[in-house]
Amino acid sequence: MKTLKTSMIIGVFFVLVTGTLAHFLYDWSGENPIVGLFTPVNESIWEHMKLLFFPMLLYSAVLVLRFKDKEPCMMCSLCFGSLLGTFLIPVLYYTYTAVLHRDFFVLDIATFLISAVAAFYAAYRLTQSCRLQSYATLIYALTAVLFFCFMLFTYDPPSLGLFNDPEIHTFSLHSVEI
Repeated sequence: MKTLKTSMIIGVFFVLVTGTLAHFLYDWSGENPIVGLFTPVNESIWEHMKLLFFPMLLYSAVLVLRFKDKEPCMMCSLCFGSLLGTFLIPVLYYTYTAVLHRDFFVLDIATFLISAVAAFYAAYRLTQSCRLQSYATLIYALTAVLFFCFMLFTYDPPSLGLFNDPEIHTFSLHSVEI
């Protein structure tokens, strides 16, 4: 189990470093549309969810191959962890910005860090307990749906706040009269 724990800790750092680099990769690639499917193409919260999802998916594939004989519940647990971490990003971001009425760069970084740690912690605990194994098909399906949504909504996003690039669209709760 010590090797599993160490691998999960390394995973947190892998996601943090790769996700941080991925933040800039679309611009560095000359706005390559293929790169944009896996990295943020704008500053929307939706696009920033990719910073955790795709690096964790990549690292998860390595872990599953490495531990496939020892940890039968690992793939399901890592998929759940990636869903948890990915969806924690908008939850934490919108929670703190609703309270503080603005965003802060330091809290954005903390959001990413907390989400990555929570994702791998949940994956580690669930790998050990195998509690989610009976839900594996659902978890795999949800992971595939999210993957598909990232592909679909990168260049054709719905008209919802989650998908709005704050550098282009502005919306303030303070401008809404109640």
